[in-house]
Amino acid sequence: MATPSNPAIARVAVNQEARTIAVTALAPGVTALTITDGRGVTASVPLTFAYAAGRIVPAATLRITGDPASPAFIASEALAFVRAITEARPGAQVVLTPEAVSVVRPLPQDDDTEVEVPVLIQGEGMLPVQGTTRVHVENIAVPAIRPDQLMVSDFPEELRSDGILFSADVRSDRPSRFLYFHDDPPGAPLRRLVLRLHNLSPLPTTVQYIAGKGGPDVYGMEAGHRATETFLAHLVQNEGRLIEIPGNATISVSEDDLLPGTTACGLLQLRVLDPGVVHLTLIARSAGDASDARADGALLLLRGIHRHARGIYPVPEFHYATQWSVDEPYLVLPVGQIPLPNELRGHALAGDYGVLESFVIDVTNPTAAPQQIALYENPRGGSATGTYIIDGVLVQSHQVPAFSRYQLRQYVVPAHGFVRITIVTMPEAGSSYPLDIIVAPDDGSVPPGAPGSPIY
Repeated sequence: MATPSNPAIARVAVNQEARTIAVTALAPGVTALTITDGRGVTASVPLTFAYAAGRIVPAATLRITGDPASPAFIASEALAFVRAITEARPGAQVVLTPEAVSVVRPLPQDDDTEVEVPVLIQGEGMLPVQGTTRVHVENIAVPAIRPDQLMVSDFPEELRSDGILFSADVRSDRPSRFLYFHDDPPGAPLRRLVLRLHNLSPLPTTVQYIAGKGGPDVYGMEAGHRATETFLAHLVQNEGRLIEIPGNATISVSEDDLLPGTTACGLLQLRVLDPGVVHLTLIARSAGDASDARADGALLLLRGIHRHARGIYPVPEFHYATQWSVDEPYLVLPVGQIPLPNELRGHALAGDYGVLESFVIDVTNPTAAPQQIALYENPRGGSATGTYIIDGVLVQSHQVPAFSRYQLRQYVVPAHGFVRITIVTMPEAGSSYPLDIIVAPDDGSVPPGAPGSPIY
């Protein structure tokens, strides 16, 4: 005989010939099974019934871009991809261990590799599920994205209600860059920023995008800095993701949980590879709300104390080429000083946040002796951080006050010779631009990377 202590949780069937007991779960819970044989000997077996915390996808294919794709990028994309495809029950948590994901070499274009990602799904009152997802990573050769427009969502910067923050079409003939910067004020409920792409065509379409994210962080300037840093690093390597959106379908590209008092920033460069139009929507909603009931409504009203930008701007990049001689007055290169008109109803884009600005400077030395020169950063609008790719090297600046001047990089220009300097930068959300880059003789101030320098 076999008798459960709680028949509402378990049903028992005894097979006397096979000497087996079959137990069927009727509901989650804990009970005990009392087993008695013909001699009157008994045993008690504890039983726990619960749902599995989720399901691990054993294998999947991830398509990326990169020239080449770095090991760190491959690992981070594989982790994000596995987190997105792992099926967890409501209330369960997906646990991934980045240290366990090993990528040993860059992946050239038109090459592939395998990445194993260990996965643990667990939740209170659920049976943990542990396993591995084998990710087949393909690096597809596609040209770099050259955006035709800049879309910005920075108003209302401080979220006071849920709703649509930004909505626009991305056409196959008009690649776009998208910048968002929003914070959840102290005392507000936990919110989630959801970025969605909807395919307006009945046919499937492929979207290529390059992304950089910062935050959520209690320091808005740090969130903007990290987003710019990762975006520019991926941009120069053309490191991105290729995703296919079924016809008339909607997918989530990213979701950011915003704790009260934190800021999230994102930069994306998007291109629709197949003929058609994809509609982009950025939604703010309560973190506990799984629905998108307001996703088809109107934009949140433009209300706020401070003026910030929300709109579409026609100039996503500035490119400059110039010459400078070491015996001439200082060369000043302005960054973020040209307000851009808004194609939508709204404020102009002051500070050029999200606009890529590149410089090529040929520095000549007509003298008979080598000359030491330096690049300096000089914020003009207020405190600012900075990210620069100078001659292919990533150079960053911690927060510096307005009108300060610090060396970014040093050069020696040979006698009767020249040096070519290339700079790529972008005004960072959360900082106060404009900013000047100055080319001038080395004044002996603290060099970049030395103690006392904010440059690293």
